[in-house]
Amino acid sequence: MSSLALAVRDSSTMLRRNLLHARRYPSLTLNLLLTPIILLLLFVYIFGNTMSAGIGGGGRSAYIAYLVPGLLLMTIGSTTIGTAVSVSNDMTEGIIARFRTMAIHRGSVLIGHVIGSVLQSIASVVLVGAVAVAIGFRSKDAGVLEWVAAFGLLVLFALALTWIAVGMGLISPNAEAASNNALPMILLPLLSSAFVPVDSMPGWFRPIAEYQPFTPAIETLRGLLLGTDIGNNGWLAVAWCLGLTVLGYFWSTSKFNSDPK
Repeated sequence: MSSLALAVRDSSTMLRRNLLHARRYPSLTLNLLLTPIILLLLFVYIFGNTMSAGIGGGGRSAYIAYLVPGLLLMTIGSTTIGTAVSVSNDMTEGIIARFRTMAIHRGSVLIGHVIGSVLQSIASVVLVGAVAVAIGFRSKDAGVLEWVAAFGLLVLFALALTWIAVGMGLISPNAEAASNNALPMILLPLLSSAFVPVDSMPGWFRPIAEYQPFTPAIETLRGLLLGTDIGNNGWLAVAWCLGLTVLGYFWSTSKFNSDPK
């Protein structure tokens, strides 16, 4: 069997293993998924009419349209926290030491985590999107190409954050530390344009909100789904995703290959 075929076979096995873990222990994924859903309902029904003033009015329906793209990307960030915890558990419970003694492709363990996490992220996005549609979100200006581009952006963003989460899990001594280390995945969307426009923020805070990975991705997704101006945000979003993917990949593989456990 060629090395490529071996890598594909072992990665598929590890992917199946991780999906089975997610199915048997759904509480972590459910808890992380509830955060964006609760925020969606809270900001729409409690703050919607008030917050819409910051985007030029339009009431609750206008704010739903503004809010949903940011919440979809926040859902990805929330889901990848579970990846960091899962990787940390693998590294501290001894299963990795057993895998190292077996004739399996070395990188298949990480690849299984990454593919499994991306699939879970997209499934979570679909669920949150369904809730958003149920409470009134509509994308009237998006055609087939815009929807394909939006889906591609979500997958690419999920891949980038997943590799970063894998690295965070590898450097964490236990699951609790992994969860804490991955908290920026949830905090950064709160400091972005997900809830209010960057222009409405204090001048000293705008660079923090503008020059981070979530804001250009949110503005790009918002433009694709709602027809707003994307500007340079599309290129910035892709650059952030590719940069984080490369950084996370080399960080994770270097740590995994050098870890004696």
